[in-house]
Amino acid sequence: MAQARSFNKPALFAALFCAAIAALFAFAGRAGAQQERQQNGWQVCNETSYVLEAATGRPDGRAIVVQGWTRLRPGECRVAVQAPLARGTHYLYARSSLAHRGGRRQWGGDARLCVDSSDSFTIENPPQCAAMSLDERRFRRVQINKRDSWRTSFSEATAFTTTRARQAGLQRLLDDAGYDLREGRRGADPRRIAQAIAQFRSTARLAPNASENQLIDALENYARRRSQQVGLTLCNRTRGRMWTAIARRRGEGWESRGWWPLNAGGCVRTIDEVLIQESYFVHASLESPEGTRQLAAGGEPFCTSGARFAIIERDGCEARYYDTILFTPIARRGRDGLVVEFEDRDFLPVGETPRQLQAARDAADAARATDAPARGFAPADSAPTQDRPATP
Repeated sequence: MAQARSFNKPALFAALFCAAIAALFAFAGRAGAQQERQQNGWQVCNETSYVLEAATGRPDGRAIVVQGWTRLRPGECRVAVQAPLARGTHYLYARSSLAHRGGRRQWGGDARLCVDSSDSFTIENPPQCAAMSLDERRFRRVQINKRDSWRTSFSEATAFTTTRARQAGLQRLLDDAGYDLREGRRGADPRRIAQAIAQFRSTARLAPNASENQLIDALENYARRRSQQVGLTLCNRTRGRMWTAIARRRGEGWESRGWWPLNAGGCVRTIDEVLIQESYFVHASLESPEGTRQLAAGGEPFCTSGARFAIIERDGCEARYYDTILFTPIARRGRDGLVVEFEDRDFLPVGETPRQLQAARDAADAARATDAPARGFAPADSAPTQDRPATP
């Protein structure tokens, strides 16, 4: 005689909840498709699993008007430029939300245009971005030949429909928010996804009738705040433009990485994972009308390059056709995240160099002469930056 099967109430609830979520996705996909067909203008659609921030460029006589940022939830389409559209070459760029782990992803092309990375903007593209305290980004060219409507989509290597992008985006945000979905060969268990959604709704105190968009927005905000509590963030508190780099131990060796340009008031998260090493190293140079100013404190030598770089090991830089620059140590002190702020007083006058820099170069020259690797130097008496725990 077969045994009677018992039903686990939490598992049953999770399965029912998952089915409800799937139905909601299907309904949202149909509603979104109907809305897309009804709207005119230049629609940009997010067929990725990321929350995107998009910028567009449109021709205006002999000028190009650049505008941003248009926020796109996964699976969402929005009109970025209203009809009537000017026929000709338009431009499109997008970046992923800071809520996502793994570094900021970009979607673009080969056309160089200016953006305001920190705020919403509408500008006539200037000849030089830096002169206007703007950042240069590479936009994709889009040829539009209709005046009433046009549609362009952002996509990933894995092709998604808008409905599937919405599902994958919700799953990614749950992961970014710290929920363990434990993916297998066939992806995450739908029951675990449903349980995570139910738990987040309760934690975030969302209303029972909160919409799917409200759920995604709340998850993004939560994940963004969480990301600010981990990793290493560099901030420019000067009045000029800075170039920044970091160095850290990786496994049994070392790695130096840069450059991140920072306008006045800007910040960049250079490491977006929990800090585990006892010390990290930072470098910055400050542009001024008189020339470049170096950090006063100096520190320990690492390899750099004139262009964007990621260099393994710190010895024999010149022999490998790299430069040697001093990086300042920052103690982690048991924290998961740090924010390092650079101020004007942290930099030497133009033409002066940290006292250890010449010693580092002399040691590198001696190492080449004796075929022995150059070693590190003691840090300066005081650090050039203020460090504090990363906070939401």
